[in-house]
Amino acid sequence: MEVTQTKAEGLSRTFEVKVTASELQAKLAQRIEEIRPQMKLKGFRPGKVPAAHVRKMYGRDLMGEMIDKLINETNQKALEDSALRPAGQPAVKMDGDIEKVVKGEADLAYQMNIDIMPEFTPVDASSMTITRPVAEVTDEQIDGSLKRIAEQNIKYEPRAETAKAKDGDAVVIDFVGKIDGVPFEGGAAEQQSVVLGSNRFIPGFEEQLVGVKTGEEKELNVSFPEDYQAETLAGKAAVFEVKVHEVRAPKTPDIDEEFAKGLGLESLEQLRGLVKDQLTAEQANASRSKAKRDLLDKLDVAHNFDLPPGMVNMEFDQIWQQLQREMDAGRVTDEEKSKPEDELKAEYRKIAERRVRLGLVLAEMGRISDVRITEQEVNQALIREARQYPGQEREVMQFFQKNTNAMAQLRAPIYEDKVVDHILSVATVEEVTVSREELFKEDDA
Repeated sequence: MEVTQTKAEGLSRTFEVKVTASELQAKLAQRIEEIRPQMKLKGFRPGKVPAAHVRKMYGRDLMGEMIDKLINETNQKALEDSALRPAGQPAVKMDGDIEKVVKGEADLAYQMNIDIMPEFTPVDASSMTITRPVAEVTDEQIDGSLKRIAEQNIKYEPRAETAKAKDGDAVVIDFVGKIDGVPFEGGAAEQQSVVLGSNRFIPGFEEQLVGVKTGEEKELNVSFPEDYQAETLAGKAAVFEVKVHEVRAPKTPDIDEEFAKGLGLESLEQLRGLVKDQLTAEQANASRSKAKRDLLDKLDVAHNFDLPPGMVNMEFDQIWQQLQREMDAGRVTDEEKSKPEDELKAEYRKIAERRVRLGLVLAEMGRISDVRITEQEVNQALIREARQYPGQEREVMQFFQKNTNAMAQLRAPIYEDKVVDHILSVATVEEVTVSREELFKEDDA
């Protein structure tokens, strides 16, 4: 077997590998002798199948398996002998006719291309100064949250019989929908509560109920949207015959002991405490996020080294594909829509380079500091992921357990967060008091 490095450009390396046909045949014969004692074929005693028969029946498959194994072993040996740290999986390009190789008529020859990890010394975490914005939880914030909770628990009380329904009122009605004078399936209901202005019904339905009174009967003329989910109704004009049973006015509950008990709590004090805890947790997460952003920005500025092109290309491809999906869904800014594709690609390649650079820096800092993640942490993340797919938890768990790349993607953010926490624990962290609004303000970058 011959392994020769033929190219070294930047972080890219190319090796030429050659294994003679005679070597392959010798390895095949060795493999046949390994499996013959366990073989059971009709017409032969167990373990007594002739090697020639095994070669005739299974030689092609065995040679294919052996070549795959040999390529992996050779690639690993080439990297170890050259003391290289790979940055991803090698790309293999076969030379010659692989069919002849499998048949034993030609040497195995191929090129192995690999990107290697850059050599660099990361900044000393203890020498860094990180800014961490923090905000106090105020009584005004707690009162505001309680008000929003109360608004989410609005109750509706009957208006006077002569009162006309307003936007925001709930109207209790019976209705029958007809198309060309014929009732249609699913177009009728009794004692249906409709909140005017909620836009839960087809356009025009709620608007025509504004001004109705208890006991009134009315016809609503509407048209189903062209994209309505029921194809038999899409785009068709309909008439709804409506009878109004009651008009109810919205009433926001008072924030008192009774309100707290209605939510299943012991007291208003307990409710305020829970709200304060939630606000505190939200602000702590936002504070850490801002500190992490400052840390990453400073790490980016502090390091400048060549990046493995394969890693950058892979990261860029993922970002670009995500951008295309966002564009197709109409979730990008007008500014991005107006930019030429070349300009957009240049911007997002810089983002890909930053991500790869920071990933390498954090990985190296974590290695130096012996940061590790436990199986318990991985299992907890796996459980959280599976719970996002109710009813399919087992299938999700099995997918991750059988898919090495998927598990690596699950582990990566856990490891990154632990490295960030380690850096923040040894760096100088300067806390700056800001308002809640400033804390949650989106970064411009």
